[in-house]
Parts: sequence; C-alpha cells; structure tokens
Amino acid sequence: MKIKDIVNRDIVTLTNCEHEPIHIPGQIQPHGFLLGITLQWKIDFCSENVAAYFGISHTQMLGKDFAAVFGVTAENEILAYTNGDEFKDAFPLEIELLGSLFQINIHKSEGIYILEAELLFADQEKLANAYKQTIQFVSQMNKTTSLKDLCALVAQGTREITGYDRVMIYRFDEQYNGEVFAEDCREDLEPFLGLHYPHTDIPAQARELYIKNLLRLIVDIDYEPVPIYTVDDKEGKNLDLSLSILRSTSPIHVEYLKNIGVGATLTISLIHHGKLWGLIACHHYSKKNISPEIRLAAKLQGQFITSQIDIRQSNDEYISAQKTNLALEQLTSLELPVLKESLEKIVNAPQLLEIANASGVSIITRDKIYKNGLTPSDEQIIDLLRHLKSKNNSDFFSTNKISDHFPEFDENSNFAGIIYHSLGSNGHVIWFRPETISEIKWGGDPAKRIVKDSKGLHPGNSYNIYKQIVKNQSSNWKLYEINAASQYTHTLYNHLILIMLSEEEEKYRSQSEILKETNSELENINWISTHDLQEPLRKIQLITSKMLSELDVISTESISNSLQRVSKSANRMSGLLEDILKYTRIKNTREKLEEVDLNKILKSTIKEMHETITESQAIIEHENLPEVHAISFLMRQLFNNILQNSIKYASSERQPKIVITASQEPVLMHDKYKVYCHWVCFSDNGIGFEQQYAESIFKVFTRLHTQEQYTGSGIGLALCKKIMQTVGGDIQAEGKPNQGTDIIIYFPCDPEDTLLHL
Repeated sequence: MKIKDIVNRDIVTLTNCEHEPIHIPGQIQPHGFLLGITLQWKIDFCSENVAAYFGISHTQMLGKDFAAVFGVTAENEILAYTNGDEFKDAFPLEIELLGSLFQINIHKSEGIYILEAELLFADQEKLANAYKQTIQFVSQMNKTTSLKDLCALVAQGTREITGYDRVMIYRFDEQYNGEVFAEDCREDLEPFLGLHYPHTDIPAQARELYIKNLLRLIVDIDYEPVPIYTVDDKEGKNLDLSLSILRSTSPIHVEYLKNIGVGATLTISLIHHGKLWGLIACHHYSKKNISPEIRLAAKLQGQFITSQIDIRQSNDEYISAQKTNLALEQLTSLELPVLKESLEKIVNAPQLLEIANASGVSIITRDKIYKNGLTPSDEQIIDLLRHLKSKNNSDFFSTNKISDHFPEFDENSNFAGIIYHSLGSNGHVIWFRPETISEIKWGGDPAKRIVKDSKGLHPGNSYNIYKQIVKNQSSNWKLYEINAASQYTHTLYNHLILIMLSEEEEKYRSQSEILKETNSELENINWISTHDLQEPLRKIQLITSKMLSELDVISTESISNSLQRVSKSANRMSGLLEDILKYTRIKNTREKLEEVDLNKILKSTIKEMHETITESQAIIEHENLPEVHAISFLMRQLFNNILQNSIKYASSERQPKIVITASQEPVLMHDKYKVYCHWVCFSDNGIGFEQQYAESIFKVFTRLHTQEQYTGSGIGLALCKKIMQTVGGDIQAEGKPNQGTDIIIYFPCDPEDTLLHL
C-alpha cells in the first residue's frame, strides 16, 4: 500500500495570494490529532503525530477499519454521537481511546468524517468561573444601551473567561477594513483601541472561512505543522479542512502574528445577516490553550454581540431618528398656499435641513433655484444636475464622496455628500453635506503590509501608528435620513403638482376673463362702428350732398357754415378712431415694470395741459406722491385722462378745483388677500355722478351724458382702467351728484402682486 502526505507546498506570490488555498493546507497544529474516516469506517487520512498519543504510527493506521484500531465500543460511541443532538450542536464528545481520555469534534466533509481529538484537560474551577461570569454578564448586558458599551463589556467578559492578555472586538467596514471597536487588555500593554487595519490583513478567503467556522484557535505560534497522510489510491486526493479546529494556519498569517509579538490566538466570528460583521480577536503573548468548554463559553460571548447588533444600533440611532421624524412631521404639517411662492417658505423651513441632518438644500423647479444653508453656487448646481442626468438614470442618488462618482467636484467644491431626488418633470431636490476632514490611525502603513522576496510573500514588520488624513468626503448618510428625505420628496412632488394644477386653472380662468372682456369690447367696437362712427359720417354725406345740389344758389356764408359742420363731424370721427387705437395699444402693452416717480409724471402732465388748465381756470393742488412699479408713458396718459375728465365735467356753478392726495406709507389693500399698496386720489368739485354708475363708467364707450352736453368718445376712463390692469393695479371711482368725483388708483408695492382679480 502506497502512502503520501497531502501537504500544500505552493509558494504564495503576489499573483496568487488572493487565492491561497488555506482550506487545504494538508497539515494540522500539534495539540491534537486528526483522522479522516470513510463512510465505511476505514481510516483514509491520518495525521503523522498519532504515534505520540498511541504508540501506533500513521502508516499502521491508514487503510485499517476504525474498530480494528480503536475497538468496537469506541466506534459505537462515535456512531451514536454522530446520530445525536450533541453532534448537531457541535458539543465535544468525551471518549476513551486506547486508555486515554479525549475530547473529540467530528464533522463531515465531502464524504469523509473528519475526527479531531485533543486530550481531555477540563479545569472544573475555570469552568465554574466561566459559568458564573456568563450569568453576571447577562445581567450587566441589560444595563448597556449602546452597541459600543456592549462590545466593551464583551471584551472584558471574554478576557475574564479565557485569560488571554488582550481581547479586541474587531469591526469591519463596507470594504472589510477593520477597526478595533472595543478592547480589554493587560495594563502594561499598549492599547490598540481605535486603530484601523486594511482589508489585506484578513484576505477574502480567510473571511470566507471565518463565516464557515466560527471559532479559530492557535495554541502556539511557534508550532511545527503536522502533515496529514493518506492512502495514495487516486490522483489529486485531498482533505477540505474549512471546518477543522486543528487546521494549520497560513504561513503568512503566522509570520504576521510573530511580527506583532503574539504567542497564541483565539478568534471568534461575529456573523450578522449572513455576513462577517467582525471578530472577537484574543491575543496572548506566550503559548496558551483553553478547554473546549471555555471555548464554547467564549463563543457564547460572540453570540451575545450578534444577537444585539440590530437592537443596539437601532437604539444608538433612536434619538437621532426621533428628531428626524419630528422634523418630518412638522414639515409635512406646514400650512402652505397652493402657490409657487410657498416654495420659499418650504426651503427656508429649518426642518427641511433637519430631516436629513444636512447643511444645505436646494429645490430646483421651472428654471428657478431655491436654496437654504451651505449650498453650491447656482452654476455648480446646474452643472451637478447635468452630470447626474448623464451618468445616473435613477430618480435617486446618494453619496458621501461625490468626487468618486464625478471627479469634477473635488476639493474646490464646498460640498462632498448629497442626497438627490428627482421631482419628475417638476424639478429636483438636493440635500448637501460639506467635507468632513478626519484622521484615521492605521496599525502600520496600509500600503506596506506585504513584501515580496525570492521565497515568496511576507507581512511587513512595522506596525507603528500610521496616520492618514481623509478628505473630500462627508459623514455617512444614515438610513433613516435617506428615508426621511425620500418621504418628504413624495410630499413635495404632490405639492408641486397641486401648484401646477392651480396655475393651469388660474391661467384658464384668466384666459376666460380676457376672452369675455374681449368679446365685450368687440361688441362695443361693433356698436361704435355702427352708431357713433355712422352718425358723423351721415352728417358729412348729407351736408356735401345738399351743397352739391344747391351750388347755383348757395351763398358764401352758407358754404362756410356747411364746411365747418363737415370739419366738426370729421374731427369727431377722427377722435373716435384715435381713441380706439389708443385703447387697443394699451391692450397689447406688455413692457417690463420699472420704478416710476409719480411726482415727475404729474409735473410733466400739468405742463403739457397748461393751455387747457389756463382756459378752464382750474386749480390743481397736490401733495407728495409715491414711487411705484409702473410704465412711465402709460402713467402720463393715465394722469392726462383723469385730469382731462375732471376739467371736462366741471360744474358751471364754481371754479374747477382738483386736489391730488396719496398714501405716504404702504397700506393693506383687500385685507382678505394681504396685498400692500400705494394709493393716489384725484378729487374734483365737478358735476359728480350717482354711485350706482361707479363700475359702468370704466367700460369702453360708456357715457352718462349726451354728445350735445359733453363731447367725447366715452373711452377716456376705459383707457385708465386698461392702463391700471396693465401694471397690475386697480382704479375705482366715488361720485356725489353736483358735489364732485374721487378717482382712486392703487399700485401694489410688490411687482409680483396683482389686483386684477381681487
């Protein structure tokens, strides 16, 4: 029978180190022995050191029936164990083999029972202490609130149970870089708490084994590996030791531990949601072994942590999450008008920043950017949206390091983290966080962890604290912050939809009003064309026809009178046409409003009307007038029409007098709508009118008197109404028969406001 060892002798290099087959080393540690038994209970694998335990060499055992070597009783005990609950729970079996007491662990690997045995050395006193400390730990555990406090308690409890010199709770980040999250160690040792270690210290294949096998023990770092032998009856024969307790360690890892002065280790995996969350790493600075019972007690400490991770992390975040939820509740309960102006109130609400604990926020809608807090410039925001659109098809994006995704936004930007949400066709909302410069203390330079020579790879031997400054990233966004931002985005989206619908409704209503008004004006223009314009035209036709029929007998004086009448009718027709043109011109004016000083407008209007005012002997008195948002040439036409109207309808019983007063401070106009205005009032002592006509006098071509009494087209005050509508203001009239008329005009203080439909 030919026998061979299965020792893996491949040299690890930079090209294969990530695939080092550490699960099939073909060797074990010497504090126990290993047997590989077939399903027919023949010994197919055997560690070389069995002779040290039984005086029987591995060559004598290989190929033999288990019962032939160890007896039928031992085989039956092991068979009963493999079929019982102890095997399922991986509780060691205490058994006598050839006169010696052993504790054995058995697991199945690819059709082979792997039996690992260690001499029984149960320390009853230590076992009792471990039980007592575990009971005390459970009572103390309930007094801790944070995950960090719990881990510190576990580190302390594990060290008390096991007696190791140093116990660390080692936590991984997303890239599997490790951090010493909690620690308990001898007072004379330098603490490692807070140090970080790169992911290369525990490569991927090692992490995979930590998930499969939750407990890993190295009794003596200076051990001589014991080779495993097998019957050489087929090519490539090997033994997977992924679940083995005695499995020999990677030589790189052994060298690593020697470089930091460690003599023995115990490692317990912390598995959370199927992933390797961290490790309980126990170091001793001389060789050390612990009994299987103590190992299980230590393993229980790890289960205390993993069972509490979700609860403790939730508790750690509970207070902050409560504040976020309160801010979200306050924000969604704001009473907002269904107007685009409400976006200013939203973006300036402190709760909009608080829901994501952001430093700045911007809402981008309809080519307008609303901002609050520490935000980029408008140009940067537009550039960021362009990049997001080109590289990200999702409606959501978040990062705490924007430069990783868009290098254009580097240290020159005043933000590093964002939460982005699309608002559909209505726009976007972005929360910002600035760069948080932090210092990471590495246990040695992470770039010099592995060195290569002619013999392969070796870990570096310098583990002095190496400080790294991390820039261009913000603090991480918490899940509850991202969720709160997402929830409010939905609320904001709905609000923008309501604003859009309201504006569409207002637009249609406004268009309906304009259409109604236009139809009314068309009816009036049709009426004037068939009545007022026809009347002077008929006179012209009648007079010229009579003159032509009486050319032989008509006198010079009669011709002169007739021509004067023709001229008067033609002038009236011309005036009507001119007023119609003025009215349509006002209708189509859409010039931008500007700051207009009404004092200058009044002064120039009085100067233009000097002859009319002198001829009528009218007295005009006025006080200081305000500056308003209007259009200069329209204001001159407005003032001219109002003054002309007052002079035209002056009383024959008294000298015409016009007094112009104004508000010196903004006043609240139409209290229901909270619109602040300036007003100007033209008061005359003319013939006045009945108040029931206060609205109709502003309609086009409306007249309260006959053409014979007072000449004119009836367009003057209609022009005034149209001018005030154009600048977003209003005009009203108050009359008293035989006493006079007050014409009051109103100008909104804010050019965005309007009084058109109030």
